[in-house]
Amino acid sequence: MNLVRWPKRTKIFFQISKSLTSAFKISSISTYPSPPPSEFETEIDRITKLINDHPFPDHPLQPLFRQHIPPSLLSTTLVENVLGRLFSGHSNGLKAFEFFKFSLRHSQFFSLSSDSFEKTLHILTRMRNFDKAWELMEEIRRKNPSLLTLKSMSIFFSKLAKFGSFEDTLEAFERMEKERRFGVEEFNVLLRAFCTQRQMIEARAVFRKMYPRYSPNTQTMNILLLGFKESGNITAVELFYHEMVRRGFKPNVVTYNIRIDAYCKKGCFGDGLRLLEEMEKVNCLPTIETITTLIHGAGIAGNLSQARQLFEEIPVRNLKPDIGAYNALMAAFIRARDVRSAMELMDGMEELNIGHDNVTYYTMFLGLKRSDGLEGVCKLYHRMIERNFVPNMRTVVVLMKFFCENRRPDLGLELWGYLVERGCCPHGHALDLLVTALCCHGRGEEAYECCKQVLERGRHLTPRAFHIVERFLVQAGQMDKLGKLDHMIKKLQIVLPPSRGHALGLLNQPL
Repeated sequence: MNLVRWPKRTKIFFQISKSLTSAFKISSISTYPSPPPSEFETEIDRITKLINDHPFPDHPLQPLFRQHIPPSLLSTTLVENVLGRLFSGHSNGLKAFEFFKFSLRHSQFFSLSSDSFEKTLHILTRMRNFDKAWELMEEIRRKNPSLLTLKSMSIFFSKLAKFGSFEDTLEAFERMEKERRFGVEEFNVLLRAFCTQRQMIEARAVFRKMYPRYSPNTQTMNILLLGFKESGNITAVELFYHEMVRRGFKPNVVTYNIRIDAYCKKGCFGDGLRLLEEMEKVNCLPTIETITTLIHGAGIAGNLSQARQLFEEIPVRNLKPDIGAYNALMAAFIRARDVRSAMELMDGMEELNIGHDNVTYYTMFLGLKRSDGLEGVCKLYHRMIERNFVPNMRTVVVLMKFFCENRRPDLGLELWGYLVERGCCPHGHALDLLVTALCCHGRGEEAYECCKQVLERGRHLTPRAFHIVERFLVQAGQMDKLGKLDHMIKKLQIVLPPSRGHALGLLNQPL
């Protein structure tokens, strides 16, 4: 394979502007200011905040919905976006379930999508509430069976395989099979559940037990190949690949993408390129995912020049670079500690109206932590806030940890306030970091308020956050506040049993 040379005219994203100083800094005022939030985005914020701020479980949610959300306001996209925000913000799953039921009740005004159902199912299974998940699926089967997709089955089985037993998962599969006729697609969903959880012993056991009942196809074999790849065993990937060929299955682009990804993640970039050449020889055309994987692999291997060349090859191959390809090249720059070029690329994305997502911000924050320190991170952080971007929890934790390690709990508290204002309930790890930093700086009152906000929004505290605040309140002699936290925790447990590791309320134990 001949990689295309890097033309001078295409270096716009990688050349450093003469106006930049040698000590690279990000302007706190964006070159491309974002427009104010639309009315639609404002409604999403309002409803998400309404749900998260509602005192739970003191008052029911349905009357609140009837009072503040007229059915005519509901739309397919609005419901999807609200549920998406509740999901990514790790909100109380029962609240999201109540909102979905409200939407389902008024679905004569709009078309409720399978995406909304899948998000709700994902929220319930993530919190291990499989009883509610079954209840939801039964209701959908009766009222709107078209929403029961293979993806929804995949979500359910994947979480059951993760949190339940092998027997529980098979029993659930057989229970569903009684309701409808299953074929190879449903069989593939079951296999994927075990493979995505890296449970390859179980996956092969299911394959041996059930393959006579179904007719495995190339997708079946690719799912098993993916499982071996996820386990990080390249030898197992190649052995199964040859077994797949011996069985008479023809490799397709997905097969090659899985093998390329397996090599790239282990730093074997040359083997990834070899597979790309093999694809081209057998007329299996690479996709944008193939090239993105190779760009990422070049970055892992420290081969920045080939990462750039692969990116430039995308239009030559009649492919269109998407946000994933840009993020992969950005990650390659960051790995090479070339933060200036990464920032140029980020600005170029904005100029071309290619949005920034959580991967974009997460990657840039990691790079700026090393190169520009607190000043660079803060400038990008404020730029993100100006665009009303709501980061996911992985990005939130990176920022919170960085602020707190740099003895700036005020910035952590500012981030916390922004998320709460936008209707999010930050993840428990972010709370642990913030509470620890606040108490270390003698700001235990604010740590207490953050804990109270989490409980008011129907989320359990982690043991670490509870014990740190407990110690502060005991030392300050504020037993009334400690009693209030304990009462809120126990009240929440009535409707939302804590998962393993969450605070249980400890006033009944000796201090």
